[in-house]
Amino acid sequence: MDIQFILLIIGAYLLGSVPAAYLAIKWARGVDIRKQGTGNVGAANVLSTGPKWLAVPVALFDIGKGAFCVWVAQLLELGAAQQVTAGLCAIIGHNWPVFLSFRGGRGVFASLGFITILSPLLGLYTLVMPYLFAPFRLVALGVFFAYISVPTLAWFLSEPLDIGIEDKLSITLGFVAMSLIGFSKRLLVPRTALSKSIPLGELLINRLLFDRDIADRKVWVYRSSSSTDTTNPPTDEQGE
Repeated sequence: MDIQFILLIIGAYLLGSVPAAYLAIKWARGVDIRKQGTGNVGAANVLSTGPKWLAVPVALFDIGKGAFCVWVAQLLELGAAQQVTAGLCAIIGHNWPVFLSFRGGRGVFASLGFITILSPLLGLYTLVMPYLFAPFRLVALGVFFAYISVPTLAWFLSEPLDIGIEDKLSITLGFVAMSLIGFSKRLLVPRTALSKSIPLGELLINRLLFDRDIADRKVWVYRSSSSTDTTNPPTDEQGE
């Protein structure tokens, strides 16, 4: 394996591990974002627990993680498979950051940057899809549909349209891996007190579709815990 590529994937993981949301809330409020709101280290939790304007630079930084690493791979004239690997490493770093004992966010914005640099058209689609559900307060469901549809759409909408089959396959499989990473962050977390009596199948469906443990959104959002500020309650969308 090329030393240049090895350094790139290590750098991508370390860049992804930079916890912008954690640093922003620590700077603004002097508290640990992991003990606030949903407990996730992402822009959505910044929006819920800190000065709302801070969510914008945090989101942009997280988007930049996924995009920058792929862009560097492109500058180095690496193949599609290597570009995809670099982007995935940035997402993995965001979700499991070495600097925060591997407890990070959901990787939604990092994934958006990853998608956009590989396919601007799909990036726009991924940005719009979740917010079509925003009026119904179901952004997480929109993210679910984006994760499901992007790999399929990538096969038909890869840019440029005359991209080779091998590169198209690499990009499509990369988006499949991205979706699996996103779903794993929803599914593979400990049960909360509210969900101890929920059947496993129902629990998994709630997490997969709505990114919460129970069907009742209001109860979930206003759940009582030591990490939840009831004056500034968390959203049901678990964040980036």
